[in-house]
Amino acid sequence: MKNYIPYKFPILGVGVNPINITDAINIIQCWITNRDQQYVCVTPAHSVMDGYRNPDLKKIFNGSGLTTPDGMAIVWLLRLQGFHQVRRVYGPDLMQAVCEHSLETGWRHYFYGGAPGVADQLSERLHNNYPGLKVVGTYTPPFRELTEEEDQLIITTINEANPDILWVGIGSPKQELWMSKHMSKVNVPVLIGVGAAFDFLSGKKKQAPLWIQRTGFEWLFRLIQEPKRLWQRYAEYPLFVMLVLLQLLRIKNFEAD
Repeated sequence: MKNYIPYKFPILGVGVNPINITDAINIIQCWITNRDQQYVCVTPAHSVMDGYRNPDLKKIFNGSGLTTPDGMAIVWLLRLQGFHQVRRVYGPDLMQAVCEHSLETGWRHYFYGGAPGVADQLSERLHNNYPGLKVVGTYTPPFRELTEEEDQLIITTINEANPDILWVGIGSPKQELWMSKHMSKVNVPVLIGVGAAFDFLSGKKKQAPLWIQRTGFEWLFRLIQEPKRLWQRYAEYPLFVMLVLLQLLRIKNFEAD
């Protein structure tokens, strides 16, 4: 099924796929089988707001193979529109589900991102949880822009490792910008930006309990843990709600480029 890109529902102009994790895995398998290169944006409400404010970033979200409903607010909104099969496609859950599926398919994984040591620790933990998982490389970029020579070196390293999936965990919107820029340079069928999944699954940061995730208050759990870093992100949530109401009431139309 060459160039298969499923339907996206526009939220503030950012198209989000009303899917679940099983759907995502099936689509990813289709891409890898056909060597049909695509990137995946795992997208909560704050990423939708980033796209709403930045037309160039919105184009990146809308040009993805998948823009998944990461936050519960996005899931509830999509269900309200009649997409009853939709479930949260959360970065850590997607990574674990894909790794488990990889034990049958033999997919090869490369981890790009995280703080120093995190990608290696992530690889070790996933190996322990999924014996036989094929991890062909890890790289932790510095907290600065790479030089042209450094960037070319990591591109060459990734291509020589020949992964099927390149996991990018450098935070949103940086990871979306990176995937868009590097998609034509790396010979990898699927690039997936998963943000904090590197920290959560490596054990570097504590993940919210499942009951908190399901109630939609994971943002509050994370804000309490990292108030200085995250308060500006979550301060926009009331505006997100207001804008979505304007869209639902058809008072304002948000263009999807």
